[in-house]
Amino acid sequence: MPTKKVLAIVLAGGEGKRLMPLTLDRAKPAVPFGGIYRLIDFALSNIVNSGYLRIVVLTQYKSHSLDKHISQTWRMSSLLGNYVAPVPAQQRMGKHWFRGSADAIYQSLNLVGEEDPDYIVVVGADNIYRMDFSQMVDAHIASGASCTVAAIRQPIDQSDQFGVIETSPEDPTRIARFVEKPTETPGLPDAPDQILASMGNYVFTTDALIEAVSRDAEDPESAHDMGGNIVPAFVATGDAAVYDFIRNDVPGSSDRDRDYWRDVGTLDAFYDAHMDLISVHPVFNLYNSEWPTYAGQRNVPPAKFVYSEDERRGTAVDSIVSPGVIISGGLVEHSVLSPEVKVHSFSRVSDSVLMDGVTVGRHCEIRRAIIDKNVQIPENTTIGVDHDLDRSRGFEVTESGITVVGKGMTVPPAA
Repeated sequence: MPTKKVLAIVLAGGEGKRLMPLTLDRAKPAVPFGGIYRLIDFALSNIVNSGYLRIVVLTQYKSHSLDKHISQTWRMSSLLGNYVAPVPAQQRMGKHWFRGSADAIYQSLNLVGEEDPDYIVVVGADNIYRMDFSQMVDAHIASGASCTVAAIRQPIDQSDQFGVIETSPEDPTRIARFVEKPTETPGLPDAPDQILASMGNYVFTTDALIEAVSRDAEDPESAHDMGGNIVPAFVATGDAAVYDFIRNDVPGSSDRDRDYWRDVGTLDAFYDAHMDLISVHPVFNLYNSEWPTYAGQRNVPPAKFVYSEDERRGTAVDSIVSPGVIISGGLVEHSVLSPEVKVHSFSRVSDSVLMDGVTVGRHCEIRRAIIDKNVQIPENTTIGVDHDLDRSRGFEVTESGITVVGKGMTVPPAA
């Protein structure tokens, strides 16, 4: 059979309010993650590893750093017609910006027309997972449905946190109801204590998607949202299928991480996802060479650890240490350090995430913190030790006690 043409569309225009202050001057998909990556690198890597090399990234909110990252990192072979193209809102369909994810696709139908694909894969840009979308496309074609929604199994007591997919009793591959954050919902036939939660990833037959977003654009009552409006429209006509993520078999995955998926929409979830990376047998394994996560290569030197004296020894344990990091007589434990972080003598960093260019002065104590890029921490400073002090200095403290210091913030010297 001839190869089916597939276009991938990545929805990357989200503001990410719940990740403030990390999204104060950047789009959520551009937030650094895991030392050397951006959040969008995980979605793009999944698409590329799936064999789909024509990708449109729809951007909107504070997209400069995202556009720059894509243009510098995600360069395909133009000889073969492959590309990753960031496309901002252009007001093609009226004097307004993207009014929702469905409207973003509607306003970008010219790109669909130029590519003329048979199927369209639509994914979000800010979740951490591995997925072979070609297997989902095959399942979509086999189902005969116009819309297929990827779903991950979650505990039934967490149903009020997700868009829940209820399947048809006659055909468990068909969606009977799509309910947003229900307080009560039936469990799965083969697992009564679980539900199917939407992952925000979809496959559409092209003509059906064009018709659906065009019809939605004419509805003044619509929120123009893929999950809230487009998918329910397909469900209402019995034309929506579900793809259970547990069926997805990614090369190199272990039983421990094969169905890992993390929505990093809050600061606590963002922190927890980092902690998932650094155990001896990580819940999410960055070292799967059979399904790599791609990142831009930066011209920085190797990491360096200096001083080996009884009172000061440059050490990092149970941690991710990126290129360009210098640990100069300090101790780093159970943390993630991005490129060009410096930790000076007699300081201790534990259970923390330090982004690019952070400098920790001497005699500092950093605990359970997220420090955004280019923050300079004066000597004798504590962060994450006294939350009242942290708040008084303008830092965010989450419900679980994670202290967050925004990009480039000035940390006052110790009194």
